[in-house]
Amino acid sequence: MHRFKDLEIWKQSRLFCKDIYEITSFFPEAEKFGLTSQLRRASISIPSNIAEGASRKSNKDFTRFLEITIGSCYEIETQLLIANDLGFLNEENLNSLLLKLEVIIKMTSKFKSTLK
Repeated sequence: MHRFKDLEIWKQSRLFCKDIYEITSFFPEAEKFGLTSQLRRASISIPSNIAEGASRKSNKDFTRFLEITIGSCYEIETQLLIANDLGFLNEENLNSLLLKLEVIIKMTSKFKSTLK
């Protein structure tokens, strides 16, 4: 088992989740149950899956949760691009979020490779 609170990817993903909540608070009210909800749930799943995977007894199980984490990251990337297409995000905010997301993906992939 790993101490998830000590993992930098968990810390960074919590900060990213906060960023998603802040930026989606400016989305149109009509998106409350659409993109806003989807982005928030997917962003929550990143640190949550890291924490749940860390509780597993085998590295193989933890690796599976990290794969789910990466999947959530790509889901968020797609949703952010759609939000930008719809005019809910400006380019500056989009690029900032995508850069943070890329860092989380790389950190997660690298950490995952150490568990094999």
